[in-house]
This record gives sequence, structure tokens and C-alpha cells, in this order.
Amino acid sequence: MLIEHYKTCVDEQCPVCSNVKKFLRLSAEHASKQKVPEPRKVAQQNMTQRIMNGVDSDIMDIDPVSVESFDGQPSVPKRLKMQPASPNVPEHEILRASNPQVNPGFVLQESHPELLEQNKKTAYMKRELDVKADMRPLQKPVKMGYGADGSVPTARHNVIPTVSNEMKSHVKQEILPVDKGTSENVHEVKNETNDSTEATALKSGKPKIKGVSLTELFTPEQINAHIESLRLWVGQSKAKAEKNQLLVSSENENSCQLCKVEKLTFEPPPIYCSPCGARIKRNAPYYTVGSGDTRHFFCIPCYNESRGDTIEVEGQNFLKARFEKKRNDEETEEWWVQCDKCECWQHQICALFNGRRNDGGQAEYTCPNCYSNEVKCGLRMPLPQSAVLGASDLPRTVLSDHIEERLFKRLKWERQNRANNLNCSVDEVAGAEGLVVRVVSSVDKKVEVKPRFLEIFQEDNYPTEFPYKSKAVLLFQKIEGVEVCLFGMYVQEFGADCAYPNQRRVYLSYLDSVKYFRPEIKAATGEALRTFVYHEILIGYLEYCKQRGFTSCYIWACPPLKGEDYILYCHPEIQKTPKSDKLREWYLAMLRKATKEEIVVELTNLYDHFFITMGECKAKVTASRLPYFDGDYWPGAAEDMINQLRQEEDDRKLQKKSKTKKIITKRALKAAGHTDLSGNASKDAMLMQKLGETIYPMKEDFIMVHLQYSCSHCCLLMSSGKRWVCHQCRSFYICDKCYSAEQQLEDRERHPSNSRDTHKLHPVDIVGVPEETKDRDDILESEFFDTRQAFLSLCQGNHYQYDTLRRAKHSSMMVLYHLHNPTAPAFVTTCNVCSHDIETGQGWRCEICPDFDVCNGCYQKGAVNHPHKLTNHPSVADRDAQNKEARQMRVQQLRKMLDLLVHASTCRSGSCQYPNCRKVKGLFRHGMQCKTRASGGCALCKKMWYMLQLHARACRDSGCSVPRCRDLKEHLRRLQQQSDSRRRAAVNEMMRQRAAEVATT
Repeated sequence: MLIEHYKTCVDEQCPVCSNVKKFLRLSAEHASKQKVPEPRKVAQQNMTQRIMNGVDSDIMDIDPVSVESFDGQPSVPKRLKMQPASPNVPEHEILRASNPQVNPGFVLQESHPELLEQNKKTAYMKRELDVKADMRPLQKPVKMGYGADGSVPTARHNVIPTVSNEMKSHVKQEILPVDKGTSENVHEVKNETNDSTEATALKSGKPKIKGVSLTELFTPEQINAHIESLRLWVGQSKAKAEKNQLLVSSENENSCQLCKVEKLTFEPPPIYCSPCGARIKRNAPYYTVGSGDTRHFFCIPCYNESRGDTIEVEGQNFLKARFEKKRNDEETEEWWVQCDKCECWQHQICALFNGRRNDGGQAEYTCPNCYSNEVKCGLRMPLPQSAVLGASDLPRTVLSDHIEERLFKRLKWERQNRANNLNCSVDEVAGAEGLVVRVVSSVDKKVEVKPRFLEIFQEDNYPTEFPYKSKAVLLFQKIEGVEVCLFGMYVQEFGADCAYPNQRRVYLSYLDSVKYFRPEIKAATGEALRTFVYHEILIGYLEYCKQRGFTSCYIWACPPLKGEDYILYCHPEIQKTPKSDKLREWYLAMLRKATKEEIVVELTNLYDHFFITMGECKAKVTASRLPYFDGDYWPGAAEDMINQLRQEEDDRKLQKKSKTKKIITKRALKAAGHTDLSGNASKDAMLMQKLGETIYPMKEDFIMVHLQYSCSHCCLLMSSGKRWVCHQCRSFYICDKCYSAEQQLEDRERHPSNSRDTHKLHPVDIVGVPEETKDRDDILESEFFDTRQAFLSLCQGNHYQYDTLRRAKHSSMMVLYHLHNPTAPAFVTTCNVCSHDIETGQGWRCEICPDFDVCNGCYQKGAVNHPHKLTNHPSVADRDAQNKEARQMRVQQLRKMLDLLVHASTCRSGSCQYPNCRKVKGLFRHGMQCKTRASGGCALCKKMWYMLQLHARACRDSGCSVPRCRDLKEHLRRLQQQSDSRRRAAVNEMMRQRAAEVATT
């Protein structure tokens, strides 16, 4: 409408025309500032000329999927585009920036250096004239980033688009109209410019996907604040931040137009040796074989120790001849994106550009500068906040509502207290705003008891596994218009239906945060406001658990290793990793607050509660009483100790000295109070002794939080009946069962023991503890938040880092995109008429007959003879729609896909009517016969492999018939086991260093 008005308006004082003129002038000025570096300009000209002459015609036929990278290639020019990789590269594949030999697509205008000076004057007009003259989409470079199907970007495949003869003649013809246009009168130039502006607004051939950049939701003021924030480099050390700020004054043609810095590289993801689990150091050589989830790494010692021509890893043998030697020194540069208006270049992270919404590289993108100018001139309006789903649009749960309600109430109380202390009103003091708490994963899992430990207690009917619900909770805060993930925790909930000793227990397994919370002030309580918020989240969770009927919570205060992360990948340099004593005190400060509110009733530690008998405790000291949690310290340590004890026993038998040493061991155990030393009881006692010796120096780090009182006799946590209390003694409570046993004793044997006096016990009804701990929240599945390691792998593989605020913004944006767009892997749909593959949104389907699909071509030709009505396939836009209904539909689609996979693996019918059953069976058959495999680039195998991975992460059936399910689950289990082993080894090393320091002083 504005363009049409501008064409026909004759009023020189018209405010609308004035805005349009202002916009055109600003755009032209902004575009004229961009100079093409000479080497790049010449290289593009030469390459384009070669393409036009047919010299590199063979390049056009290269399949991007099959192109391989080679060592020794020149480095990638900073501002060149990278072709998306194949559609199904695993999410957590560690990206490698390789060096392409071929430049990607070019802007054809830049291939004519003689036009550069003229472009400075009429750059904006010429670009629009090009578009107006029906230029092909390939004339604009494909924006580097992810493909429309969500593939991971890589620098391996760079393909130059073909240029037809029609295109060549078109380019030549375009030169003359532009020359002529510049010499004509102002009125003609105005009309030409109007037409070009309209062409820009229409952007024919460029799908308008709303929210491809989050800046489209910003106001011009927010754009300016965002750009200013980029140049502060929040999160970096003071020295690095000052260095980057100095680069602003020395920017060149290759610099990002937003942050003013040219080359920025990602932190390389950690690589671990598959056999030994050790981290491969930076710049160290290593060997690798396979790809994706089947990729393995070998440190030099493990490779050299292997004998023969093969190496066995996870039950598979690999030929050494297939191994590739590499060095851990590769760098991946941040990705770039080009504005479709001014053709300036920015880092995708600076532009908050979502590559996964970049529809095949053809989505229209407007840089923040052009966007801000358009808004100021009234040519467009910021998109509504609902255009891009955010943290508040994630599903709410009873738990998230409970935590949020408490958090906001406590923040209001804290702010009022702070205002009172300063003698001012509440509105005059800063407060924490824009906070959102959400549960992003809530799935049923089970922890399997390790085999050696299970052998000791098999006669006692010790459970083989413990079911629990795993939950992931995240905290977001809107900072400078972007919702940033600041805090996350993973918990394990073992309900009332779980067997003893895990019954009604909760394990806080992992907790992580990044230091970007706003405002950076102290709370009224004297601590940092962010600490106050994180404490309230934990207290709110403990309160929720108590209300549901859980009786205890276990916390292992273990800081991460140097250079490692728990949940959020790559922390800022300004954030120090706490020592174990500082972290423990942080937890205890939170628990003291919870104790004041009577949410927590007792505090102890694992050693004092289970390894020794204190006071009148009559509980047996045995490992079968220890709560068995997934990823905890002691289960893995116990398994290692049992193996060590067995090895020592075998060695004694070989040396024929077993009798003497066995007697000494039994004497030591008897002195410790153990009476039954027969068979497994002896092993149990020895295990407890060794485990106690290991845990004792760091016992304060294993915190036991009691939400209900524990019996002073049997040490069980009381959840029903009566609690018998002694008013004369501090903290003496016994359960109904122990009270009945107490009444059968003689007076001198009753409480208090070893005393002539007898204290009277008073009954107190235990109320408010539900019989069941049933969760009122629905199952929330997320392939990337299923486990901590899965989310960390997603972030590492896609460089979703949190080391600076600019990266934390972009990473959080992408995390929210993944949460709102669960990826349902699409298998190939073929046309029932011509048997060709059907692209997304380009076919028709019968809703009655299973497996009946036809392509658009056959449908339009009338070649379809089908009795039922056909409906159009959902388009890309419909598939990626950003609303809650579309999100729910994607979740259901993913569940149907996994159900189909299970069905097809067990179906034996040749004419099964289950929708798409035959197609999945066809993929199964293809997988057995294919020689290329997923590692070789087969697209069908990659899709099948991706579906199997999704299934294996969620499968709880130990006898599952889905192909490779057991192997994949075993692979995931070993990855987790390696992570746990590294964590234990680091703790042991820390304790050795602490003991050495004590001995020295």
C-alpha cells in the first residue's frame, strides 16, 4: 500500500512519501559502506567466469552428501557461505571445520567489478531492479546455516549453483537499464525505485518465514541495546573483552556489521577415548573410526597397547587399517549470514538468526540495521511476541507452577524488605523480572543394579532395578529482549511403589547455572540476588516433594572437573568453579532456610546415617540399606571395590596364603562389631568397611536431607501411623513398630539406654503425608533433555555455548526452538503412481487407505484413479508453525512415529493395514542389504538410524525386538558409565590432594 501510494502521490509535503524517501536513503547509505575485499572480489569474478565458460561444469554434479573433506586445504574465507550437510547428521556429531576447495554461491552483481563504483551510488536501486527483472533465486547466496530439515551446518560441502545461458544474457541486459536509469530525470528514478522497493517487499521466490531472526520482534530501541550489548562482550575476562572492544575502531570489510569483529571461533567440544574414558588433550594426536553415534576415539596409549590388526570396543571389532589419525587442534569459526536487503554480513549469533528456520537456505532475512530503518520509516512493524514461541509457551506443570508461585512470592517479599532497608518505595528498587520456570522433561526410567553388587545380596531378594521418574527443570530470564537459560537441574524421584531402600526418596543429581542473572545486586538477606532465586527454586522443589509424600532428598555436593560441564555447555570466564567446601556450604545455606520453614526436619550425611551406629540405633550396618541412585558415587565405587576384592582373593589362592590373611580380615571385622561373617555377609562387611574408609574423608559432601523424621532405632523414615517422641531428649523419635518392640523390654533396657531412668514417650500423629506419591503431571518427552548427557551433547555438537552473553542468547533461542519443535524423522514417502519420492508439502494423501500417496505432478495430470478423497500434505510452513497447537501436533507425530517403529519390528503380516508399516519394513530390509551404510552417507540408513536412536533413548523394555535397540541402549549406558567414572576419579584425586596438603601442613 505504501509503495502504491508513493508511486502515485504528487504531494511534495506528504509524510508517507517522506518516510519512504528516508528509508531508501538510509538503506542506500548503509549499503554503500560495504566494500568487497579485493582478493574475494577477484576470486569470485574468476570463479564465476569459469562457471559461465563451463570449465567447472563437473562441479555442478557433485552430490553434497558425498563430498569429503581433505587435509591440507586452504582455510575457509570468513564470509563465504557453507552448504548445509546431509539432512540426518546426528545432533551430537562433533563438528569439524574442514577446508573446501570450491567457493559457494555468489551474488552475481559482485562478479562485475566495473559496476562496484556505480553500486555505491545506486546499490539499493540496482538490487531491487535485479529482483524486479525476475532474477533466479540462485543469484542470492544461500544463507549459511541449517537446512530446512534441521541438518547440522558444516564446512565440508560447498557447491556453486549453476548459471544458465538465460541467466548470463539476463545479467548483461541488466547493465544497460541501470546505466540509463542513472542519467534520467528524478521522476523516472523515483518510479524505478518504487518498483524495486515493491519487489523487495514481495521478495518473489523467497519464502517469508516470520521470526527467522529473533530481532524481528524487537523495537528499534531494543535493536540498539542489543548491538551495544554485543560490543561489551559480557562473560569474557576483562583482558579479552577490552581486546575485542579495541577491534571496533579497526574494523575492516570482513568484520561483522554488528559486533565489529571478524573471526570468532567456538570452543572445541571435548573428545574422550572410548576404551579408557580419558579426555584427549588439546593439540594431542588421536585415532578415530566410524561416524555419528558409532564414532569412536582412541588415545595414543590405548591404540599402541592393542595387539593385532583389530581393536575391540563395546563388543565390536574395528580394523586398524580403517582408523584415521588426527590431531585435536581443529577450530570451527562462527557462522555468517547475509542480509537480503543491504547484503551486509553478520555473525548468525550476533543477528540472533535461527538457521533451522532458514527454509532450505532461501528464507528472507533482514539484518537488524535494515529492519530498524524500516520500522522507523513506518514500512513494517515488529512481529508480536507470539510469532516465536518462547519459554512461557512451554507446557506448564503442577511442579513448575508451584516453584514459580513460591519464587514470585518470595521475590516480592525480598524486594519489599530491600526497599524498607533503603527507606524508599518498592518501585524505586530494582527487582528480578522476566523469570520463567518450566519442567522440560519428565520421563519414567529405571536404574539397574550392577551385577557384582547384586550377587552379594541375591539371597536377600534385593531388587534388580529401581524405577524412577527423571525430571529436568530450567529457569529462563528475559535479558535485553531474549529469554536466556540461566539455571538447570536434573532430579530423580523414587516413589512409594519403588522397593526399599529407594522408596520415597529423591536424588538431586545435577545442578548448573551461568552468571548472567539480572540485576546483579545483593538481596535483603545479604547474599547475591541470583543466589536467593536459585535457593528459592530448590526450596520450592523440596516443599513440592514433601507435599507429594517423599521422605528424603539426597545431594552429592560435587563440583565439575576443570573444563567440564554438567548441563549448560561452556561457562563464562568470569564465573569461577566452586571448590567442594564452597559448594557444600552453598547447599547447606539453602537447607538451613528450608529448616526454618519446617520443610526440612533433619540434616545428616550418608556416612553418619548408614555406616555407623549412633546413640540407640539398632539398624544393621549393611550396603543393602544404602539408597541406590543412578549416577551416584558409591554404586560405581562399590562395583570397583568388589572387583578388587575378588582379584585379591584370586591372588591369595594362587599364592596359597589365603588362610592367614582371611583370619586377619575376620578379626578386623569382628572388632568392628560384625558377627555374621559367613559367605556373602563377609563380603558385605568388607565392602562396607572399604566403602566407609573411602567416603569418610568427604562424608560432608554426601548430604542426607530428611523431609520426615527418621526412627532413632531402625533409622527408617516415618510416613504413616504415629511418631513416639521423648520430650526430655533432643531428637529422639521412634516408629510404631519400634515402640511396640520397646514395650516388650524390661524397664532397664528401655529408652534411654544405659540409664536407670525411664523416659515417657508421647505419640504424635503423622499427618499430611499421602499414601501414594503419584505424579499429577503428564509425561513430558524430549529427545534432547532425556538425560543430562543428551542435552550436553546437543549443545556441544551444535556449539550452543554459554561462555558469553551473546552466545547464551543465541543458544537459549535454539534450545527453545528444539523444545517447541521435536524432530519427527520423516521416512521417504513415494508416489503410488510414478514411484518418485515426494518432497515435504508436495503431495496428496488418502486419509482412508494406508500407504496411498501421490505427488503433485501425477495429481495435476489427472493420472490418479482413486475412489477416496485426497488431501494435500502439510507444507513446510504448516510443519514449522509457531503455535501451541502445532507444537502439540509435532509431539503426537513423534510418538506415532516411535509407535510405528515398535509395531513394524514385530509385525509379520504381508498385508498389514497399519499406516506406513510397509515403508518402515522396507527401511529395515534396506538397512540389512545396504553396503554404503549411514557412515558412508546413505540417506535412508541415516533416517533409519535416527529413528532407532530416538527409540532407544525412551525404551524401557529389556527384551525389546526393535533392531539395534539393545546395542544402542548399551552404548548409552557405557557413555554414562564413563562419565560417572571420570567424576569419581576426579573426586578421588581431589581427596588425595587434600590429604597431601593436610600431611604437609
